[in-house]
Amino acid sequence: MLEHHQIAIKAFKTIVGTNFVLTAQWDKQPFSKGWRYGEGEALAVVKPGSLLELWKLLQVCVSKDLIVIMQAANTGLTGGSTPFGDDYDRPIVIINTMRINSIHVINEGKQIVGLSGSTLFGLEQKLEPYGREPHSVIGSSCIGASIVGGVCNNSGGALVKRGPAYTELSLYAKVDHSGQLILVNDIGIDLGNTPEEILVNIETKNFDSNQIKNPKKLASDNEYQSRVRDVDASTPARFNADGRRLYGASGCAGKIAVFAVRLDTYDIPKQTQVFYLGSNDSKTFMEIRRAVLSTFKTLPTSGEYLHRDCYDAAKSYSKDTFIVIEKLGPNFIPKLFNFKRKMDLLAESHRWLPNKFSDKLMQFLSRFWPNHLPKRMEQYRDQYEHHWIIEMSNEGIAEARAFFQNYFKENEGSFFECNPTEAKKALLHRFVAASAIGRYHALYENKLGDMMSMDIALPRNEMDWFEQLPKELDNQFEMKLYYGHLFCHVLHQNYIVKKGVDALALKEKLLKSYDARGAEYPAEHNVGHEYKAKPILSKFYKKLDPTNRFNPGIGQTSKQKFWK
Repeated sequence: MLEHHQIAIKAFKTIVGTNFVLTAQWDKQPFSKGWRYGEGEALAVVKPGSLLELWKLLQVCVSKDLIVIMQAANTGLTGGSTPFGDDYDRPIVIINTMRINSIHVINEGKQIVGLSGSTLFGLEQKLEPYGREPHSVIGSSCIGASIVGGVCNNSGGALVKRGPAYTELSLYAKVDHSGQLILVNDIGIDLGNTPEEILVNIETKNFDSNQIKNPKKLASDNEYQSRVRDVDASTPARFNADGRRLYGASGCAGKIAVFAVRLDTYDIPKQTQVFYLGSNDSKTFMEIRRAVLSTFKTLPTSGEYLHRDCYDAAKSYSKDTFIVIEKLGPNFIPKLFNFKRKMDLLAESHRWLPNKFSDKLMQFLSRFWPNHLPKRMEQYRDQYEHHWIIEMSNEGIAEARAFFQNYFKENEGSFFECNPTEAKKALLHRFVAASAIGRYHALYENKLGDMMSMDIALPRNEMDWFEQLPKELDNQFEMKLYYGHLFCHVLHQNYIVKKGVDALALKEKLLKSYDARGAEYPAEHNVGHEYKAKPILSKFYKKLDPTNRFNPGIGQTSKQKFWK
C-alpha cells in the first residue's frame, strides 16, 4: 500500500512539479488545519497551476482510490475544507487551488467567470473599471476568501439586496455511480467537447461573445429581495439547508471539484451613507427592522449588529487585525494568517515557546497602539447596549435620514451619520469582531472551557430576536458575544463555557431552543464538521458524490466509501 501511495505522489510531481507537492508535516499543516476549527492527516497537499493540471490530479486520485478535499483560501469557520480526525478509510489528498486565480469579465461587466482559486478581493479590483462590484464586498473579502468557496458554501448575505452567493452556471468534475470521473459543463459557454479542450479554453478565455449562451439559469439569487422584505414569514430568509438554493456547485460543500463559476455583478452605488444607531432596548431595533424592510422603497446595503460586550471584545482582542487591514489593506490578511500559522507551528516544535504563540505576541504588541475607534462610536458604547451600523445608498439615504429623525423623536435610542472615516472604521470594527472570541480563548485557555460558535437564522417574523437564556444555562458561560446581519435575521452567537462545563451537552440544549423557535442553523457558514447536515443537505451531497470520493464526513455524514 505504501508503494501504491508513492506512485501517486510521483505522478503528482510529474503533473505540477516537485515544489507544488507538499508531503512534509511542517509544509502540510497550514493546509490540513482549519483556520478556526478542525484538522487531520493528509497524504499530500498538491497545488496545481492550471485547470488542466487539476483535472489530471483528479484522474490520479480516482485511479489510486484516494479521497480528495478541494480547498481554496482555507478561511472557513466550521472546518469544511480540511480533514477532520483520523477515521477515514482511504488516504486524503488536499488539492489547493489558489494558484488558479484568473477572472474573466463577460457580458460588458454584467457577469464574470471566476476560476477555482480566484478571490473576492481580486474580483473587486477587476470590476472597478466597469463601475461594478461583486456579490460580496465586505467581510469575506477582507480575509482573502475565494469566489468559488463562497458559492460552494452558500456564503455571504451581509449585503441585504443580494442574499447568499448562488449560481446555476458552473463547470465541475464529479465521480459518477460507476466510479468514473466526468466533467460537467453547466456554465453556459460553448468551450469544446473533450475535458482537456474545455478546460484550456475557459482558462485562457479562448471564446467569443457568440459562444456565451444565456440559458434560463440564474447567476444570483434573484428572489432574495422579496424574501427579506416579507417580515411576517414564519421561516428564515436564508439558511444553509434551503433546498431552493442547492444546485450543482451552489451549496455543494466540496462534494464536487469546481473549476469555474459564472456570477452576476452589480452597479457600484453613486452615493453611500452609513448611519450608526444605538439603543438600550432590543425592541427598538426590531421596530426599525420591520419598518425599513416593509416600507422603504430602497433596501439598505447592509445592516450590521453588534452588542456592547462584543464591541468591547473586538476593541481589545481584534485590534491588531483591525490595524493590519486599515493600514496595509485586506490583501495583506492572507499573508498575516500564513505567518501566524508558521509561528504557531514553530512554537509547537520548541517547548520553551508558549502555546498559541502568535496570538499572545500580537495581543501584546497591540497594546502599544493608541485607541483606534472614533470618539462618537466610543460615546455610543458608553451610552447604549445595542449597536447597529446601517449603510444606505442613492435614494435610500434621504429616506433613511427622514425616518430615523422622526423615529428617534418619540422613541428610545439615537443615531448619527458617519463621516467617511467613521463609516470605514465602524464597518471594519464589526467585521473583525469574529476573531475576538478566538483570541480571548487563546490567551486564557487554561482558565476556560470550550468555545462554541453558533450561526443562527431566525424566522423573519421573530420579534424577540435578542437571546435571553434561562439562568441555569446562562450561569454556565464565561463569555457570550452577539453580532450579525440584523435585517436578514442572521445572528452569530459565540460562547465560551466555564471550565468543567460539558460543552457538548450545553450545545444540544441551545440547538433545541433554536428548534423550538423555528430557527435554522447554520445560516451562512456551512455545516463543515461542526453541524449535522439536515436530510435535504445529505441527500444533495449523495446525489453529487455517490461514491463519497470528495470531502467525506462533511456535515457529520459517513466518511466511508459508498457512504457505508
